[in-house]
Amino acid sequence: MKKILVPGLVAGVILLLASYAALYLTVKFFPWIAEEYYNPMFSLEGDKAAMFFMHPFILSFGLAWFWDRFKGLFHGNFMWRGFEMGIVYGLIATLPSTWMTFSSIAVSLQIVLTWFAYGVFQAVVAGIVFAYMNPE
Repeated sequence: MKKILVPGLVAGVILLLASYAALYLTVKFFPWIAEEYYNPMFSLEGDKAAMFFMHPFILSFGLAWFWDRFKGLFHGNFMWRGFEMGIVYGLIATLPSTWMTFSSIAVSLQIVLTWFAYGVFQAVVAGIVFAYMNPE
């Protein structure tokens, strides 16, 4: 349990900070993408705001379990193992979900591509944390 809980919390905090950094960088360097979020479809009112900020922790605990279960399949130093886990997660979870989102909801391709890139980025960062904290 300790091999999942502590790395999951650490990765969750890092991912929450990365979320804020990504938001800041998106507004600063890609304002046309950030503008799309002013659509009424994207609302953080009421209880939804708390759910949004819990996302990094939910993801990190799920990925911590995945790492603990399958870490033996990833080889190399901790950076490479984390990168490899992030790519695997991106292909088996993020790509299908963003594909379904783009095919069923009226969002632009560039928004969906940023979601895919961010999902892979989150998984790589979490994977590096897990490979460092829970290597064996």
